[in-house]
Amino acid sequence: MASNRIQPIDIDRVSDPRMAEEFARARREGVPRPESHAIRARVPAVFWSFVNTWNDVFRSGSVDVLIKELCRVYVSQAVQCAYCGGQRLNDAASGGVTEAHYKDVVNFERSDLYDERQRAALSLADAITWDRDVDDAFWQRLYAHFSEPELVELGYFIGFTMGQQRFNRLLNIVIEPDQDAAVQPPVGHASGSQHA
Repeated sequence: MASNRIQPIDIDRVSDPRMAEEFARARREGVPRPESHAIRARVPAVFWSFVNTWNDVFRSGSVDVLIKELCRVYVSQAVQCAYCGGQRLNDAASGGVTEAHYKDVVNFERSDLYDERQRAALSLADAITWDRDVDDAFWQRLYAHFSEPELVELGYFIGFTMGQQRFNRLLNIVIEPDQDAAVQPPVGHASGSQHA
């Protein structure tokens, strides 16, 4: 199937200047992509709820945006959303996150590409995504790198993005013409048997 399951609005016909600017920002920054925004925009309250969460928690917030970006891609691979997993935060490379980081994210525990703080955050993404049992050592690891407010932010973002990506996967979202370069091919998906 090559068509959206829910038709997006026509972005070029958006009359709300704030909404038009948000579509322009999405194109500039690379995430979230305008195509999924155009589906959310069918219900302005949903659109703005998503945008506000994205701005307040992903783009701002107290946890480094690049850590949240790695968690976002981990979740996308886990829920098998190729559309979401192929998106890239345009300035990630300038912050040190390379395509190799994206491709190896499911192997974060064994990879030399990630520092301990990134691994701890990704372990939280893994635990939330796969509904893993956790113990005191898990929490000690998290507390070695994050404050309680940071853990709330990170856990909320992981849950938020996991739900949205599970929905996006079902939508068969078609990428806008001339936007293919901003989306990378899928790099596989996470499996529930990654960790011992």
